[in-house]
Amino acid sequence: MFINRSAQAVAALPLLTSLSTFGAAPTPAGSAPLSVAVLTGGHLFDVPNFHKLFRGFSDLEVYIQTVEDFVATPEAVRDEYDVVVFYHMLTEGPAEGRFKTALEHLGTTRQGLVLLHHAILAYPAWPFWSELVGIPNRKFWFYHDQQVKVQVVDPQHPITRGLQAWEMVDETYTMSDAGEGNEILLRLDQPKSMKTIGWTRRFKNARVFCLQSGHDNQTWMNPNFREVLHRGILWTAHRL
Repeated sequence: MFINRSAQAVAALPLLTSLSTFGAAPTPAGSAPLSVAVLTGGHLFDVPNFHKLFRGFSDLEVYIQTVEDFVATPEAVRDEYDVVVFYHMLTEGPAEGRFKTALEHLGTTRQGLVLLHHAILAYPAWPFWSELVGIPNRKFWFYHDQQVKVQVVDPQHPITRGLQAWEMVDETYTMSDAGEGNEILLRLDQPKSMKTIGWTRRFKNARVFCLQSGHDNQTWMNPNFREVLHRGILWTAHRL
């Protein structure tokens, strides 16, 4: 059962208006919307509010689907997406075969890759996914409904330019931090969380954005979270 906490106070948070307001270049006028595959599976989520989150990005054409449906489509079709956002948490395998082969194709093109929340925990024993995430040891524990204060580490990066620290409620993980080979953008300083919660990296030919935040609508409704997610998608697609 999902509890609607949308009435929680957010007035104290710095509200965002547009990319250009905070110094990040807006999507060029006349540009076609980005085609974005959002992949789910292995974890329950608030379906209506998750769809509402992505419908709020008017410059994105979003196709929410299971990761099984995604890998079952031909490679040429999968490659047509500008960005793939992973929001799945499959922990077994993947076994040898079409499924694994399709995932191993990631990074061979300039297609943007975003790993959102529990997607950084997927396939814990698979070195390929650990390399994609940028954290070799992904053993973790979790804490629901944490009041967190997000710190901006790099205020000059296009994803975080112009943003200031903000507070929100989210699920946190205690696990190893993103280190060498990653550009850290966001962090938390509290005992029940890893410190690095937003980072970018290069995986083969692809830009990758990892965002540990994003458990449920308590977080999704936060304007700063939405701005960071939106910019992260644009950045991986070379639109920022």
